[in-house]
Amino acid sequence: MGTSQAGANPKLATIKALLAKAEDSATPEAEAELARTRAMEMMAKYGVDEALLSDGQPSRDAIVTRHVDLPNPWSMPRARLMYFIAEAVGCQPIHIGARGAGVRRVKIVGYESDVQRAEILYASLLLQMFNGLNAQVVPYGVRSARAWRNSWQIGFIVRVTDRLKATEEAARAAAGAETSAAGRSGELVLAARDAMVQAAFKAENPSVRTQRGSYSGNGYGAGAAAGDRADIGGTRRVGAATAGALAA
Repeated sequence: MGTSQAGANPKLATIKALLAKAEDSATPEAEAELARTRAMEMMAKYGVDEALLSDGQPSRDAIVTRHVDLPNPWSMPRARLMYFIAEAVGCQPIHIGARGAGVRRVKIVGYESDVQRAEILYASLLLQMFNGLNAQVVPYGVRSARAWRNSWQIGFIVRVTDRLKATEEAARAAAGAETSAAGRSGELVLAARDAMVQAAFKAENPSVRTQRGSYSGNGYGAGAAAGDRADIGGTRRVGAATAGALAA
């Protein structure tokens, strides 16, 4: 699926419109929640549908490698968020590291439709995370406000992407009995795609070992609670301030 095709895809266009409605401060809260709920349901189903439709047609949805540069402020939390979202939607990411001038790079290997899904979700959840962070009051007595804010973001990222994984897994489970364009079961198609992504990643990065870290910190619990409330579906909005007000 080329870039022009992606831009014209009616399903993606609908998902983006729903997310835009949900993020608009003029949208009533009840409508925003409904829009986000529907957007997330459609996003997960879109990923499965693309896998089934593209089975046996590698040119329709090929494996690609994307390099995403994440700038300051908060380049490391941005990189974590991008990494875990990509992982949740079936891609294999790797954090390349600092690229100078406060920029970090995440490399993503995955099917193009899944990489696109990761990018769309990242844009929405990044805004929610920054809005939520900007609304926080650092507790009295905290030695480092920056460290507290960093741990808050880690808590948000871990919890919200765990929820995203659960949504994706539910959609995959529901598709297990469906049949692809090539006549294979949905379960077999999705397993084969996972294996192909892993093989492509290992071919490009033969010496890399992937590992998911565990995190803690004084702000972690508050951030995790905000992640529980993040608008992946049927939840309340996190914060209302703009990301531009954040300090680095």
